[in-house]
Amino acid sequence: MPPKRCRVIELLNAATSTEQVLAKGWVRTRRDSKDFSFLEINDGSCLENIQAIVDHDTVGYSNIANASTGASVAIQGALVASPGKGQRWEIRARELSIIGLCPDDYPMQKKRHSDEYLRTIAHLRGRTNKYGAMFRLRSRLSHAIHRFFEDRDFNLIHTPILTGSDCEGAGEMFQVTTLPLEKLAKQNTEIDYELDFFGKPAMLTVSGQLPVETYCLAIGNVYTFGPTFRSENSNTSRHIAEFWMIEPEMAFADLDDNMDLAEEIVQYLAGFVLAKCESDLSLFTRFVDKSLIERLRNIAETRYERLPYSDAVEILQNSGENFGFEVAWGKDLQSEHERYLTEQYFKRPVIIYNYPIDIKAFYMRQNDDQRTVAAMDLLVPGIGELIGGSQREERHEQLLARLRRFNLPVEEYWWYLETRRFGTVPHSGFGLGFERLLMLLTGVNNIRDVIAFPRTPNNLEF
Repeated sequence: MPPKRCRVIELLNAATSTEQVLAKGWVRTRRDSKDFSFLEINDGSCLENIQAIVDHDTVGYSNIANASTGASVAIQGALVASPGKGQRWEIRARELSIIGLCPDDYPMQKKRHSDEYLRTIAHLRGRTNKYGAMFRLRSRLSHAIHRFFEDRDFNLIHTPILTGSDCEGAGEMFQVTTLPLEKLAKQNTEIDYELDFFGKPAMLTVSGQLPVETYCLAIGNVYTFGPTFRSENSNTSRHIAEFWMIEPEMAFADLDDNMDLAEEIVQYLAGFVLAKCESDLSLFTRFVDKSLIERLRNIAETRYERLPYSDAVEILQNSGENFGFEVAWGKDLQSEHERYLTEQYFKRPVIIYNYPIDIKAFYMRQNDDQRTVAAMDLLVPGIGELIGGSQREERHEQLLARLRRFNLPVEEYWWYLETRRFGTVPHSGFGLGFERLLMLLTGVNNIRDVIAFPRTPNNLEF
């Protein structure tokens, strides 16, 4: 009976040598000598490969030519100390089996490919060191996010992906329908949404915030973590059409509580990858951003600067910098402004709060000055805005007035308004873009490279 399969990470971390082990994985490289071959195999469990020495008298050695780069193999043998540098253990093979052949047109034959090329073969790029490390780190970070909220007694709410409401009021939403649009267009027939599945227009959500607020006002501190969608036709390194958002909401919480939680979660997650993802993080430090570790320590260990929007505008106006976008009170800050504040002026993360009322969403609480809302953005070096949030407008009449000011259909938000009629309380929350967080924590500068299957204009494979 063959031994139970061990993952490569288990073999590399073994305490002692073992007479019988079974490893399965994909061949990264093969080097042949006269009477033996070296195979480097990886099974995705870690960044490192394990080396196997396959002698000419190994069972299955006659198939060694089929153990080409990309082929999947099974190797039985002894785990022994390796005389080579940089590796503690290797496998002295007794039996080699080819599981899956890999022909010569395998596109990953070269050791290095550009990110642009790898995006065209997203179904295979996970086999590279960089993307294997990225998606192991993404997985571990997902678990860490849930652990962060679980440890603080937040309840996870699964909010709907299909919605009839526009949370942001921007109108950049994907529509979902069961109506035969192509047939109706040929017939030049007006669309009657009463015949559609929901009896009204339906869209993919841009945020889980509004639904999760209803449970915040029922069971206290809650959060949602799921996919969101925006149909902005933008081909930049910072935009994709499908992305993931972490959105907590806290009952009986004001703007200061919100800023505290935002700072705490970013510090926690930066500290987590430094402590728990050292191997995969080392790849990004070596090949993507050599200053990454220093920046992450700054994010994890430094208190964040907090200042009102008006003060930020004054700093930018007096900076002497020649910005591409005008800095003026009442205008939203651009990425170049945010990065100046975090990278040059304060040299650490910055939380800006109390933004002008006309540049923020309808649900943000109006301040007593009638000019600003209790909004806050957390800015980080290298990225700019990472988190956007606010204290929510809990007063029914003020919220109603804001909906009308934004020309939003009040009747579509009847349920949201009712939460302000029946036992309303102050509450606060924010949205943290998961992909932007991954860009921050790895130094990768294109959002398409931190999500497995990026959805961008004219790109809908899989």
